[in-house]
Amino acid sequence: MATREKNIWILLIFILSGLVVGGLLGELASRVNWLWWLSYSQSFGLQNPITLDLNVLSITFAMMFKISISSIIGMVLAIFIYKKI
Repeated sequence: MATREKNIWILLIFILSGLVVGGLLGELASRVNWLWWLSYSQSFGLQNPITLDLNVLSITFAMMFKISISSIIGMVLAIFIYKKI
């Protein structure tokens, strides 16, 4: 019997989609009084972007993460669904 090998890239896509969908649902839940806790979040990353100016080319590096309770729930659900598939 052939076994299916699970791909790490598919898991990464599942996790990222769980984070995005969870974040969107958290923003929607912030408007409901008894679901406010789903939108509680923390942000971390570079506050000021780093700029590399080479006179011919200018590159700006910036990255900011905003993780909420609903994003974490979405990520856990995505991992659970991935394991069931």
